[in-house]
Amino acid sequence: MRISELSKRSGVPVATLKFYIREGMLPRGEAVSATNAEYGEDHLARVRLIAALSDVRGLPLSRVREILALIDEPASDPVDTLGRAVGALPPYVEEADDYPRAREAIERAGLTYEPRFAAVPQLESAIRAIEDAGLRWDPAVLRRYADAMREVAREEVAPIGDMTVTDAVVYAVLGTALYEPVMLALRRLAHHHLLVSGKVPPPEA
Repeated sequence: MRISELSKRSGVPVATLKFYIREGMLPRGEAVSATNAEYGEDHLARVRLIAALSDVRGLPLSRVREILALIDEPASDPVDTLGRAVGALPPYVEEADDYPRAREAIERAGLTYEPRFAAVPQLESAIRAIEDAGLRWDPAVLRRYADAMREVAREEVAPIGDMTVTDAVVYAVLGTALYEPVMLALRRLAHHHLLVSGKVPPPEA
């Protein structure tokens, strides 16, 4: 297909496609003349991937490039590749030498503490904000969230075992970015349902 058809099928303007090509995000098509090139289904899939990443709120172009680079040339360690790819997603927080709040929470939850993994400083920042606001944070609260998320995570990672590293990176990044808003919305809808239905449970003793 020509670039005009690629644009039509992907819904991405020709000018944007040319920008992706100039930036090395989209491979060039196969030249058929001095001014024309042919593009295939692989190009269409790549454009749709770039578009999906570009739609992630708060994800700058530099991070999109970083994720694409990991997809194109994954590290020898698949877990490291997945961690770096997911770590390229927002929110972004400052790194530190240690994360005592996150370490304690992760160990209590029976999870793996790896300070290089982006979710660790994110958790540290989140717990600190909860404490600063004077909201409740104790082992019971931690257990409530950790148990619920463990069940979600178990179902989400199950398909990865049958995937190539490249497919796993795409799945992990898009799944993380696009399903997290669903989890947030469903949580808020559950709050609303309990309130309007008069089914608010009594506070814990």
